[in-house]
Parts: sequence; structure tokens; C-alpha cells
Amino acid sequence: MTAHRPQVRYATTQDTAEIIRLASLMYESIDLDASTRAWQEAARAAITERLGDGVAIVVAEHPSDSGSLVASGAGSICTRLPGPANLSGRVGYIQWVATAPEWRKQGLAREILTTLLDWYRQEGIVQVELHATTDGEPLYRSLGFGEGNYPGMKISLRDTG
Repeated sequence: MTAHRPQVRYATTQDTAEIIRLASLMYESIDLDASTRAWQEAARAAITERLGDGVAIVVAEHPSDSGSLVASGAGSICTRLPGPANLSGRVGYIQWVATAPEWRKQGLAREILTTLLDWYRQEGIVQVELHATTDGEPLYRSLGFGEGNYPGMKISLRDTG
């Protein structure tokens, strides 16, 4: 471990390859193959096209290896139909939270998440959602995340035949 702490900052498009590398770590931890060229190209295009337009990515830069990232997390804003508790219908979603193994348990993910939550507040977002891995759940709960009143459900409409 180095004596210097990584700098947490908002990502730029120059960070794209490193963001994808870290997001791949997260997907691998939940047994999803993130090595496919199709996913990596889709992720690269999404970052390039959407960063700063309803999408913020916060990263922790290695203290002695400029351009190398040790942690990251992404937030996006989507618009749903309004509800009584959210008249704008605008909702935040956090994803791609990942920390390189040798940098875990040092507060980087917490700092990244806190920065994303501050960004959502500045954007006027009143509801933020995420899906937690078993490893990440205690951190998310400590920041105030919990189950909603109604269970989330989903269905895959992908053609598997």
C-alpha cells in the first residue's frame, strides 16, 4: 500500500478504458462475462455519448500512476412517469461501483458514493436506486439505502432461442 491516498474526482472521457476495466471487475464478481467486445463497445459508446448528460462517473485515481484508476462508480438519471412521492418522475440509478482488490476497505467506494449522492441532490433527484452485491450491501445500508415498500421484479425479454 502506498502512503498517498487516491484522488477522488469526476471522470472524463479520457478515463473510459479504465472505467470499463473496473466495471468488468464488478461484473465478474457476480459471474457475468464482461470480456465480450460487444459489451465493451456498448459501454465505451455510452460513456462517450452520455457522460455529463444525465450521467456522472466518479473515479479514484491511483496516487502514483497517473491515468490509472483504482475505484469508480457511475450514476445515471432516467425519467419515469410522475408519482405522488416524485412529481418529476426523475430517478437516479447507481451502477458499476468497483474497487480494485488491493484498494478495498479504505473508504474509496464510500467517498465515490457520497460524491454521486451529492451530484443527485444538486440535480434535484429525490430517489436513487441500485442493485447491491453481497459485498457492497453493508456499505449501501450505512449510506441509507434499504428495501422499498414493494419488491423489485424483472423479466428478461431477450430472445434466448
